Amino acid sequence: MPEAWKRAVALEDTEVDVVVVGFGGAGACAAIEAADRGADVLVVDRFQGGGATAISGGVVYAGGGTVYQKEAGCDDSVEAMLNYLRLEVGDAVSPATLERFCADSVANLDWLAANGVPFEGSLAPRKTSYPTNDYYLYYSGSEAAPPFRDAATPAPRGHRAKGRGTSGKVLFKALARAATQRRVRVARQTRVTGLTTDADGRVTGVECRRITSTTGRLAHRWLSVSNRKLNIYFRPAGRLLDGPIRRLEARHGRTWRVRARRGVILAAGGFVFNRKMLAEHAPPYRSGSSLGTIGDDGSGIRLGESAGGATARMHRVSAWRFFNPPLSLVEGVLVNRDGERLCNELYYGARIGDHIAEQRDAKAYLIIDQRILDAAKSQLAGQTLWFQRWQANYLFTVGHLKAGNIEELATRTGIDPTGLRRTLDTYNADARSGKDRMGKDAEHVHPLERGPFYAFDCSLRTQRGFPCPMITLGGLTVDEESGAVTRVDGSAIPGLYAAGRTAVGVCSESYVSGLSIADCVFSGRRAGSAAAGAS
Repeated sequence: MPEAWKRAVALEDTEVDVVVVGFGGAGACAAIEAADRGADVLVVDRFQGGGATAISGGVVYAGGGTVYQKEAGCDDSVEAMLNYLRLEVGDAVSPATLERFCADSVANLDWLAANGVPFEGSLAPRKTSYPTNDYYLYYSGSEAAPPFRDAATPAPRGHRAKGRGTSGKVLFKALARAATQRRVRVARQTRVTGLTTDADGRVTGVECRRITSTTGRLAHRWLSVSNRKLNIYFRPAGRLLDGPIRRLEARHGRTWRVRARRGVILAAGGFVFNRKMLAEHAPPYRSGSSLGTIGDDGSGIRLGESAGGATARMHRVSAWRFFNPPLSLVEGVLVNRDGERLCNELYYGARIGDHIAEQRDAKAYLIIDQRILDAAKSQLAGQTLWFQRWQANYLFTVGHLKAGNIEELATRTGIDPTGLRRTLDTYNADARSGKDRMGKDAEHVHPLERGPFYAFDCSLRTQRGFPCPMITLGGLTVDEESGAVTRVDGSAIPGLYAAGRTAVGVCSESYVSGLSIADCVFSGRRAGSAAAGAS
């Protein structure tokens, strides 16, 4: 234990019904639900709250006939949503839990709206990774691509909270306000360092380090806000602040113990900022760009493990390799170093990321010709927000390699020339006959034959102008009826619950935009309800 921690004077112990560790999307939903069921709730957060939710796109995956789908004139059913998600979710959760998730989807979206989250039924007119500020409903997954469109009638289910730019801050602000209105107490700048248990192994509370001095709180807040922003745009600069933040917490933190009469809910995010854990569980993703805050360091998962909790799907990571918008870029061909085509380029970015992660050194390249580049440049202003425009401008200016013919391009990029020529000859022949072997929509299949030709490096490794954001999907195993953390033998740990990316959930096998926040609502409310009702 650091010497500064030994010298610190302990704060007076506190007792509440429910303690929630982490004030992001899942933590806020858990706190609101527990408070609505009569519990006295305290939320503890290492920083100012918000977590990954506040810096996300604010998209909630919902379907089955939401009011906003109806407003847009789109038909959807619980059955169609379920049939699509079965292919995405696999066996990450039981069939009964997935059915409940889909059946509750409309109600959960209505619950968010009732708690002040604004939505709108303005439908994006084209496939995109994230709509412009004119649209707030879109196809946020791979619904329109095979095999998904063959299993379920496609419907737009990406409900973006209404707000300019990336609107996660709008979504979380509404949830934070709703929690405050219920007199949920939030202890910010407080780091949970351990769980307390009784002789029977029941989790009875938490031990924390809380910054109380004015100087410490101001410095910690400034450093953490700066760190969060730098991490989004250039992690190497943000990393320089990691150490000073930890030292401030050690120097100014005071011991604080909180007893939880009914339960503790772990909702502290994933482990994408813990490179050691990534190397251990998901080595192909070590080179991606972490999305979230440095609080996503696996601390919530490790707290659960310290009480005997088991983990699962720790190898699953969602890496988002988006090159659309501009939409014309999906007309390119994505290949590996052997020149082999990887997948349908119209797939959702995380599914494309999964295919890239399976390649040698996680390397891939998007091959386009001059016709595609000219079309993409013409679409830039009307189809992109600033961060998408910034990425595309990087690719169009310095982020590519160029050559007069395919063989020269292959040599410059390190792709096998014979393999690339064979792939493009096959692709072009199919395009002339009006088909595509990987099921890409015919509207986006045209021969690549007008030089010069270009290669965009779509590998998972971080590039300053073309990052590959990622989040971890695995976590603590939970009882799917209550959200209680479970041991290796499947038995529940009394008094301990988990939600969001600290736990295995609906999106722990495969991710589409909005599915994580939707799972935060679903699992957060589940854990909050169960903890409030515990005795």
